[in-house]
Amino acid sequence: MFVRTATRKNSDGTRVSYLQLVHNEWDAAAKTTRAKVLYSFGRADQLDRPAIERLITALTRVLGTEPAAGTGGGPDRVRAAGMPGLVFTESRPLGGAWLLDQLWARLGIGTLLRGLAAGTRRDPVVERVLFALVANRALAPCSKLAATSWIAHDVHLPGLTGGGYRVSDDACYRAMDWLLAVEDRLAHGVFDAVAHLLNLEVDLIFFDTTSTYFETEQADEPVWRDQHGRVLPDQHDLASTGGGTGGGTGGGTGGEVPDRASTKIGFRTHGKSKDSRDDLPQVVVGMAVTRDGIPVRVWCWPGNTSDSPLIRQVKDELRDWTLGQVIWVADRGFASAANRRHLAAGADGYILGEKLRSGSPEAAAALSRPGRYQQVADNMRVKEVKVSAHERFVICHNPHAADRDAATRTRLVERLEAMIEGSDTLSPTKRSELRGVISTRPGLHRFLRTTPSGLLRIDAAAVAADAKLDGKYLLRTSDPRLPAEDIARGYKQLLDVERGWRDMKQILDLRPVFHRLEDRIRAHVLLCWLALLLIRVVETRTSLPDGTSTSWPRARDTLQRLHVGVFTGPAGTFRQTTDPTAEARRLHTTLGLPLPPRILHLDTETATTR
Repeated sequence: MFVRTATRKNSDGTRVSYLQLVHNEWDAAAKTTRAKVLYSFGRADQLDRPAIERLITALTRVLGTEPAAGTGGGPDRVRAAGMPGLVFTESRPLGGAWLLDQLWARLGIGTLLRGLAAGTRRDPVVERVLFALVANRALAPCSKLAATSWIAHDVHLPGLTGGGYRVSDDACYRAMDWLLAVEDRLAHGVFDAVAHLLNLEVDLIFFDTTSTYFETEQADEPVWRDQHGRVLPDQHDLASTGGGTGGGTGGGTGGEVPDRASTKIGFRTHGKSKDSRDDLPQVVVGMAVTRDGIPVRVWCWPGNTSDSPLIRQVKDELRDWTLGQVIWVADRGFASAANRRHLAAGADGYILGEKLRSGSPEAAAALSRPGRYQQVADNMRVKEVKVSAHERFVICHNPHAADRDAATRTRLVERLEAMIEGSDTLSPTKRSELRGVISTRPGLHRFLRTTPSGLLRIDAAAVAADAKLDGKYLLRTSDPRLPAEDIARGYKQLLDVERGWRDMKQILDLRPVFHRLEDRIRAHVLLCWLALLLIRVVETRTSLPDGTSTSWPRARDTLQRLHVGVFTGPAGTFRQTTDPTAEARRLHTTLGLPLPPRILHLDTETATTR
């Protein structure tokens, strides 16, 4: 690190010299060193020399030494006046927020949000507040009220910390309300920017849903909604205030049903929970993910919404995203005939799971057709069978999963045998009660047989039929060109969506949701989506040389060791970063992002105002 004088020639031919603090960095691509300007002191003929001398004095005191006497008078005057030395005031984690902010800028999200806010009367700082809330989900998820304290005291956020702006909980809520208002434009713009920058492959779109529950016993009051679960305009005030129309049958101002497609539902309401919490109200959340594992958008619906028709809405809303021909991948819950027709429209296609135990004619026909399996991986064999002239069916077999299925069935049969043991001596009424108890447990009930005389027995035929399905699952597709191997591999990538749900719930803390208003809940889900987008880019783009992926929790722990210290003294205030670890350097280099400068901020004006 050294000080140099740089000269610039003006248009009128005059030359102006500038004094700069410079550090040499090695450029591996060019195989040479390049000078990086850390700080510019301004024009050489207009330097604030007393301020520089005070800074020199303050820095030397950090080293525990006194400045040497000189003829300039600056350091001598500071010592003679008895001014205090440099004081270390605080240290905050910087690394995680710095990398996320650089990635936020690289993906164009910040520019997009500032552009959307530019045409309104909204304060431009709303972009920084939203980034702070997204960074909070990725680094230290908590309630929005607690996030304001985290922003103020526990993290250094570029463009926000030290800028004199204090983020309040009201500012967070206003930013969330605006985020929901620009959701459609934001999601479209983010996808365009991310797809272009990361060269995303979007020929496959994976879709899945989950649910998240609320720690409250009372569901929301029902209001009229359209077929997509959104509140109708004349009902929005009721939903946003947590009120409702009670038990009345009318909706809107006239007291009549708005239209045939409308339904009256509360947002947080009881439904089939995917977290085994049917006793609590919930909402349904959907997510679309590319084959690279990048989440491109999320949706929210009332908690009792059926999964099956949702994928049709998702396709319609992504229709204008210039995706080209797309193959939609979803699990067995979306394999209805109406969904297949809708997904195949417009030259698109689908790969959908099919329930083997549903008793459908297609599943029975596919399983009955002979054929030889093709080995595509250590744990995967595939076989294509001809069932329909318009669709292709592929049976996949996983030997490892077959062993697990067989062991599970053995345990179930043993448990069932223990439950019905000695039941022959029971009265018919008691046997009926026992059969009723078993019927509430589907895993056991499918292996139970009742004799004509009412005795309970193990159904050997059902056990043998179930054994033929061990490790198998059936796929159907409308694409006539995809090889069976690619169909199977494409469906297995649906695990990326399920991994996204785990990350949202366990790392980003999708729940508990500290909101009761519908708009705030939807905005909270959007913040979690943006955080998942950033961390998934980090994970997919920073794999180790051996192909091992970098998990976000491990990367976060590494990055958070990079701190920024704040020093104040007679010369003013400056912020200096600690040395990054080798792993932190690798993460930044792999992502093509710059490391924070050694001197993050230098403020000499505060010294002149004392």
